[in-house]
Amino acid sequence: MKETQKLKTNNQLIIFTRYPEPGRTKTRMISILGEAGAAMLQEKMTEYTLKKVRQLPSLLSLSIAVYFTGGNKALIKDWLGKDLLYERQSEGDLGQRMQSAFERAFVKGMTKVVMIGTDCPELTTPILSQAFDGLDRHDLMLGPAVDGGYYLIGLSRLVPELFIGINWGSSEVLAQTKEVARQLKLKVDYLPLLNDVDRPEDLYLWKKES
Repeated sequence: MKETQKLKTNNQLIIFTRYPEPGRTKTRMISILGEAGAAMLQEKMTEYTLKKVRQLPSLLSLSIAVYFTGGNKALIKDWLGKDLLYERQSEGDLGQRMQSAFERAFVKGMTKVVMIGTDCPELTTPILSQAFDGLDRHDLMLGPAVDGGYYLIGLSRLVPELFIGINWGSSEVLAQTKEVARQLKLKVDYLPLLNDVDRPEDLYLWKKES
């Protein structure tokens, strides 16, 4: 895996996550899991996602960048390992932070960039590979979530408009993103519909997958 990061590649996978601090992560789960339990869920779901992601280099050449909030780079490296790239998320709402991360990747010369969170335990390595493959023929790849959002977004170039005026955290995120893409006449393709684990009623999905 260390060698993977040294390969010259134009593909980058970005993972958005948060350092598992009790009381500051998975706050919707605190009512049922408590602060420590919610933080542990964040920790385990991130590790579960990384376990799948680390299988990707056997399918394609890419760099893997973890964009984090909370904690610091030393704590994140001690937790997730020194074989990945680490960047602190920028300031602003979710859209601004996502746009900034994509912009940094494209400035570094990437031509295919895929972004995920850690809330979708149904996400598989083949689906991730499919997202990168799809960017050979499309401007935008979307992984629709059952709750009306998306668990994955992939771009072959920076499109700032996709991150402006979206009601983040609502059931309108996917529909609003699709409308922006339609207005911009982007070539879009979609991955399988999957479930996110965001609320207490979603916990059964995590238990089923883990």
